[in-house]
Amino acid sequence: MNRILIVEDEVAIARLIEMSLVRAGYQCEMVHDGLKAADKIEQTDYDLVLLDIMLPGLDGYELLEYLRPMDTSVIFITAKGTLGDRVKGLNLGADDYIVKPFEVEELVARVESVLRRAGKGGAKLQAFDVTLDTMARTVMQGGIEVALTPREFDLLEQLMRNRGAALYRDVLFSRVWGGEMDSDTRTLDLHIQRLRKKLNWHQKIKTVYKVGYMLEKE
Repeated sequence: MNRILIVEDEVAIARLIEMSLVRAGYQCEMVHDGLKAADKIEQTDYDLVLLDIMLPGLDGYELLEYLRPMDTSVIFITAKGTLGDRVKGLNLGADDYIVKPFEVEELVARVESVLRRAGKGGAKLQAFDVTLDTMARTVMQGGIEVALTPREFDLLEQLMRNRGAALYRDVLFSRVWGGEMDSDTRTLDLHIQRLRKKLNWHQKIKTVYKVGYMLEKE
């Protein structure tokens, strides 16, 4: 799982961001001031840092300068929403800029987009005897190619990228099909059934009660 640091001094907002990203399959830590964030960044390699600008200790601009040599992706999440603020943040090297208040769905989509551009997920994913190539869009099992539909491929990619993490049904549906899932649709469940059958992963793709699905770890 991608590791994300949330640097936000408003505790309620930090918890909302953490809950949303954990639900989407990311591993998150959060701190509420710039100095503690600098300590965390020095001790841990993060795939992405979400930065407020107005922080106690060190502000977001100073932390961005600290992060720049580490080649860590950064998204500003801030109430400073003027055009000048956005231009300044992006010119200083932030990968994206989100203005509060924001929609959770947009936040998750922006995070996914930045990580994808940074190549954090890698082109090939491996689980058990299956190799998924995200560039060639092929799936090999035991050296034999498995024919999957585009939706089945995208669904398998999400499960493999987030092994060991329970993914909510609506999150999976949004990532693979886009938009919101109707409460009575069985599209996702049918595609899970087909993946289980094609890969003989009846026990490996777990149903998580009242949550969704999870690909178990080896």
